[in-house]
Amino acid sequence: MRIGLLIDEPQGQDVLGRLRGRIARAADDGFSSAWMSNIFGLDALTALAVAGSQVPGIELGTGVVPTYPRHPAVLAQQALTANAALDGRLALGIGLSHQIVIEGVYGYSFDRPARHMREYLSVLVPLVRGEQVAFEGETLKARLGLTTPGAGDMPVLIAALAPRMLGLAGELADGTVLWMTGPKTVAEHVVPAVTEAARAAGRPAPRIVCTLPICVTGDVEAARARAGEVFEIYGQLPSYRAMLDREGAAGPADVAIVGDEDAVAAQIESLAQAGVTDFVAAEYTSDRRTREFLRTLL
Repeated sequence: MRIGLLIDEPQGQDVLGRLRGRIARAADDGFSSAWMSNIFGLDALTALAVAGSQVPGIELGTGVVPTYPRHPAVLAQQALTANAALDGRLALGIGLSHQIVIEGVYGYSFDRPARHMREYLSVLVPLVRGEQVAFEGETLKARLGLTTPGAGDMPVLIAALAPRMLGLAGELADGTVLWMTGPKTVAEHVVPAVTEAARAAGRPAPRIVCTLPICVTGDVEAARARAGEVFEIYGQLPSYRAMLDREGAAGPADVAIVGDEDAVAAQIESLAQAGVTDFVAAEYTSDRRTREFLRTLL
């Protein structure tokens, strides 16, 4: 199992320079990948292309770019450009976002989201593989090919939690990017569905990228309480709430990886045993103990 980091978006002045510094530190520490969210701050693809192009070696991923605001051909063109800037080191993570965002913020319909993702992938994936597309679905149309450099082996991963989305992650994409999903749910729900879909479609074994909050500490109670505060919103969004319920977790604090070095090592090992291919650590305190421990696992 590879180990990467979720990079927090810098605030204040020189955000791209500071982002470059955080990616460089992750690379120097030996992490296999660094991932960046795409919410309402920096555009993750642009930021990673600018900052990451100056840091060789490490894979850089988006976790995740919302699909609805960008036509899949537009996203393919942007992702291929970023991948060219990164010398082929981009992992493109995409996702539906949430109904409250897509309808309430952007004004798009969130009706039948699995249909939307199937049609989206039917355009996006061939384009990033360098193929021509002639597609007409119920919600999307595309007739074009791209001459953008960088086509080829860039993995396309989708944020998949519900059964139909997990099927698409294996059938049409290269795997899934998870958030707030614990080891029991990964082992019993995520991995079987994605793996079977990939096998049935004749595709390679999928990547299972699992991102979770992490804190190495002797004060477990305080660290879990802090996780509950920092990540409270994710216990309220329906898609994550469903995964927490499957796990038997009251909230995000219960799936955070927390404890001393031995306890955290055991929790990370449980993810590997569940079938996770890439664990992405989301550090949420400034204590250096967590990073120092993670380095011992590389």
